[in-house]
Amino acid sequence: MEKYEILEGIKSLVKDGVLTKKELMDTYSQAAEDKTSSLANSQSRLSAILYFVGGIIVFLGITILVGQNWTYLNNTTKIVVTLGSAIAAYIMGLLFSRYQSLNVVSQAFYFISGLIAPLGITIAFDIAGLGVHKLIIQSFMASIVFAVFITSYLLFRKEVFLIFSIIFGSWLYFAFTGHLIELSSTVHQWRTPVYQVLFANVSYLILGYYYSKEEKATLITLSHWLYGVGIFGFLTAAIILGGWKPEQSVFWELSYPLWIFATLFLSTLLKRKTLLLAGVLYLIGYIFKITSEYFAQDLGWPVSLVLVGLAIIGISYLALYLNRKYISK
Repeated sequence: MEKYEILEGIKSLVKDGVLTKKELMDTYSQAAEDKTSSLANSQSRLSAILYFVGGIIVFLGITILVGQNWTYLNNTTKIVVTLGSAIAAYIMGLLFSRYQSLNVVSQAFYFISGLIAPLGITIAFDIAGLGVHKLIIQSFMASIVFAVFITSYLLFRKEVFLIFSIIFGSWLYFAFTGHLIELSSTVHQWRTPVYQVLFANVSYLILGYYYSKEEKATLITLSHWLYGVGIFGFLTAAIILGGWKPEQSVFWELSYPLWIFATLFLSTLLKRKTLLLAGVLYLIGYIFKITSEYFAQDLGWPVSLVLVGLAIIGISYLALYLNRKYISK
């Protein structure tokens, strides 16, 4: 519709008494405010991205500085440049957080602290001769940074603390369970670390569901990431646990379709396209695996490819149907 036609329509509404001057001015004012608010939000998001990009560059700068001059720096300097920088960045974040207008800046400094802290504590423990390659020592280091950041999140409710709490909590989980596996007297099968990954990703899915109930946009975004990482990690670990003939796991190979269809069901229930995409992709991958593992020699590879292609067409239609009927509404 042309601008002239719109104006003529407004004139007609005014003449007929349908539209008053107050309603017209209120509508104009609301539209102007929405435009200004949208522009401000776009600028705010861009500024936040630049702040965090700057934080990554600062982290890279410190890492390269220490790496290039490792043989020339004494032990005290190494600790001050790394762990000291992490503590200083954390303190700067606390100072900036006192001012509402500098909230994003404070989170950028917390971000820098979270990036540098693991490097700093690793260097400090290494200089102390504690053997950072040992999983029990890594568990102790991870527990320190995890405790600091989870406590900070509980006190200040900043999402950046929550993100690093999840990262450091994962580090603690893998290091400590790995240490327990080392202490086990049983033979360590290759599936053991895969089970570690499997259970970690289950926890990500649970956290994703928990934070999807929050009203804050940043927590909802975090839940999307947790859903994505969790479901792709879980289905990858599950298909690896199935193994390959003749060392396949009957349980995981037979139960895998159930996990996939459970993923597709959850995608419709929770209205998450990430779950739908993962379910579709891994269903295709599972069909490829089973076909090549059990039927390629009997039917021939060309025939197997034809059957897989037809299956993919059917899966694509299923994905489109589920998305239209249950998710995109």
